[in-house]
Amino acid sequence: MFEQLGDRLQHTLKKISGQARLSEQNISDSMREVRLALLEADVSFPVVKSFISTVKAKAVGADVSTSLNPGQMVVKIVQDELVQLMGAANDELDLAQAPPAVVLVAGLQGAGKTTTVAKLANWLKTRKNKKVMVVSADINRPAAIDQLQTLAESIDVLFCPSSPTDKPVDIVNNAKLAAKNAVVDVLIIDTAGRQHVDQELMVEIQAVHAAANPVETLFVVDSMTGQDAVLSAQAFDQALPLTGVVLTKTDGDARGGAALSIRQVTGKPIKFLGVGEKIDGLDAFHPDRIASRILGMGDVMSLIEEAELKVDKDKAQRLVNKIRKGKGFDLEDYRDQVSQMNQFGGIESMMDKLPGMGNVNIPQGALGNAMGDMNKSVAIINSMTPQERSFPNVIQGGRKKRIAAGSGTSIQDVNKTLKQFTQMQKMMRKMGGKGKMAKMMKGMGGMGGMPGGKLPPGGMGGGFGM
Repeated sequence: MFEQLGDRLQHTLKKISGQARLSEQNISDSMREVRLALLEADVSFPVVKSFISTVKAKAVGADVSTSLNPGQMVVKIVQDELVQLMGAANDELDLAQAPPAVVLVAGLQGAGKTTTVAKLANWLKTRKNKKVMVVSADINRPAAIDQLQTLAESIDVLFCPSSPTDKPVDIVNNAKLAAKNAVVDVLIIDTAGRQHVDQELMVEIQAVHAAANPVETLFVVDSMTGQDAVLSAQAFDQALPLTGVVLTKTDGDARGGAALSIRQVTGKPIKFLGVGEKIDGLDAFHPDRIASRILGMGDVMSLIEEAELKVDKDKAQRLVNKIRKGKGFDLEDYRDQVSQMNQFGGIESMMDKLPGMGNVNIPQGALGNAMGDMNKSVAIINSMTPQERSFPNVIQGGRKKRIAAGSGTSIQDVNKTLKQFTQMQKMMRKMGGKGKMAKMMKGMGGMGGMPGGKLPPGGMGGGFGM
């Protein structure tokens, strides 16, 4: 979402960060470029005006830190103000009440409300260890209730049945009773949306809100709509006491203006970002981390949290022990490392969170090709026999032909995978002998594909077609 804005800001600030001395003129020149970058990202004009004014005032009169030169100080001021613009800190859900805590989800049709309800339920279940029930009070959209039921079953959370013939207020009252009887921690209510803000929608959502009496009222908005997202949030906030905003589709081509404007314009914090279609594609919104990503400084904390959640610790420990004992790194291990990378959303997702990687110039389409090659490698190894995975040297002519046919790839793809594996094996052998790799992998949760901050097996230079 912030790629274009990030590129512009990084380019502008790079020119000023190396300056040992600054004048009001070169600060003004830099701020002019920052202003254009923000406006192009569809940030609200009043927000841009206030932001630039604040940064200029602080930059001109800045007390230079002993560890930073004046140019670097300006970059720090920009980063700090970006954080303040988006809300200073993460606003967590306030669920501190006698269960069930009710969360009401509102928004326009097509913003992704129903999917967000399921994602939020999954997030509360996996991250906060909450017992969750979901219910649909959307009687207008065909199949809305069925969709939520299917999603609830897929993540194993409780679903309270409802019908298009029921009144929304009755659905809410029945769900609250069912949640209390089932002793759930959190009840999440999906509400009806419209194509646009209208009086009928507002009357209905107000009645539902009064019946639900929620501790959290979240407004779901499509980040692709830019400033329209901000205007919609304003309209809903006038009708409902919103407690927070969820920005969806942030993995698309949205320019980021909504994320940077919505807190200042509405006064409501962004609490979550919806990323991708997968049910686990919901991230808590941390303004400091987002600001770091925009300025190309990475987001290591999010990467660590993701590792804690997604890394198979048992597999990681077995691999560490294996290397520590001097046993060979085989194709089974290699496949596990490649699969682990996919768990993190692939190379692009990880690069976005690694410090300094935002400025790396990668040819267009290269990362997509890399992911395609990673998936090919998994399919190729899956087509091998257990013996072949343990003893790759036996894989010659006829075996390669069989493996290629079984995986839907070519003999060249098989050779490429084996070559990448050999490179990885040599590296493991080299590091494992002194115990360095074992320690490194243990510290990284077993992600052996990324030693020393490098990219996965094969690296950027040789592996995965790059």
